[in-house]
Amino acid sequence: MMRGVTTWAVSVRKPDGEIETTVETIEPWARRHAVLRWPIIRGVVALAESLKIGFRALGMSANAQLEEGEEEEELGGFAWGMTIFVSLAFAILLFFVIPVGLTSLIKDWLNSSFLFWLVEGVVRTLIFIGYIVAISRLDDLRRVFEYHGAEHKTISCYEAEDELVPARATLYSRLHPRCGTSFLLIVMVVAIFVFAPLGLPEWYWLVLSRIIGVPLIAGIAYELIKWAGRNRGKSWVRAVMWPGLMLQNLTTREPDDEQLEVAIAALNAVLEVEKPEENAYLEPIEIVA
Repeated sequence: MMRGVTTWAVSVRKPDGEIETTVETIEPWARRHAVLRWPIIRGVVALAESLKIGFRALGMSANAQLEEGEEEEELGGFAWGMTIFVSLAFAILLFFVIPVGLTSLIKDWLNSSFLFWLVEGVVRTLIFIGYIVAISRLDDLRRVFEYHGAEHKTISCYEAEDELVPARATLYSRLHPRCGTSFLLIVMVVAIFVFAPLGLPEWYWLVLSRIIGVPLIAGIAYELIKWAGRNRGKSWVRAVMWPGLMLQNLTTREPDDEQLEVAIAALNAVLEVEKPEENAYLEPIEIVA
């Protein structure tokens, strides 16, 4: 899946070997009101919008794998809403509620708000890394991670103004600074500093703060990764982003030429609509996967 300024596209290799591409127009929510473009808030809006597009892309991918004669089943809005709700609830439980719950068990031993949020942050980060390591060992997800690597290589090839063919794209790194993996790691780190000023209230306030604080943390993380992307030419910025890049070694795998063909098809579909060589945008096009 590739997303540009005004367009996003999904390319899938069907069981018969043909690449099927679907292109849709983006109507950014941030255009509806100036408030939605404010710093921090725009990050929350962008995350929600990306989740919606991501789940829709998954549905397209699943339908494309149906054998000829099988009937597509389109999920309704309620079903998609419940899917997103359950996914978010699981993420908040695993990465925010459980860490604070485990740390609360030794709260009296720590006897320090500084140690509490530091230990909680370490526990949260370890759970996150452990989760990534665990799912990376699943065979089905390994293939997904190969396509993830294909997306990154294709984007890097495009940004280097190289020819968009598998033989050239394969030469580029499968690690990319705008990857969602880096964003999630930044979320884990930002959470430490956001929760630190709260001190050590009762356990129920601790849990509630972790749930309520998620949008704020996501918004701050969004601003940081966007800023880092614009300044990635600076050596110290690259050093700060290095852990996130290294984590992508778990969430990406080296793709083959056929997978690169699919990623290139999606990118070409976006470029065909947006025509960056003909249109003057307020800022350079950033293709993200």
